[in-house]
Amino acid sequence: MLRRLALTAVVPLAVLATAVPAATATASGPASTGPVPAAVPTSGPFAAARPALGPLPMPLPLPGFLDGGEGTGAGEADEARTRLTVSVENTGVPGADGTFELECGPTGGTHPEGQAACDRLAEAGATRSGRQELFRETPEGTMCTMIHGGDAFARIVGTWEGRAVDTTASRRDGCEIARWNSLVPVLPDVR
Repeated sequence: MLRRLALTAVVPLAVLATAVPAATATASGPASTGPVPAAVPTSGPFAAARPALGPLPMPLPLPGFLDGGEGTGAGEADEARTRLTVSVENTGVPGADGTFELECGPTGGTHPEGQAACDRLAEAGATRSGRQELFRETPEGTMCTMIHGGDAFARIVGTWEGRAVDTTASRRDGCEIARWNSLVPVLPDVR
């Protein structure tokens, strides 16, 4: 939406910039009471000048917050700004508990499934809803099924695509189980 709005403002400005010489010329005659804008000058120094309707100027690249991460190199820059610390406990899965570092672009850190976790983050970051929902906690008052998925608990802290992340996840009810599962393989699969 913001990108469309910016493009809607930029394109008409580019068109107007090429038409300004024609629009600023004036025509005068016996019936005129002063300068009246004319589409094409009929007399004066601009009479021979015609607006050049050549190619429009190239638009400037949009900043990352307007282009939705689709600009040149924006995906690479966003991925390079991903650095998370994932702390997991009480999963009951051997090797899944502990504190792991995850870096994306290039993949690094101590996370046991680093590349798969970075791929999942990139997949979520490619959609607007994914960027909004991935680390969002379940809103207070949400009706969730009373299914206990175990005592697993995780905390994720750091930056993802340049945004601060500080969230927790558990498996205490149906909403939290679904949220945990959406974060696999950043979090271990304990199903």
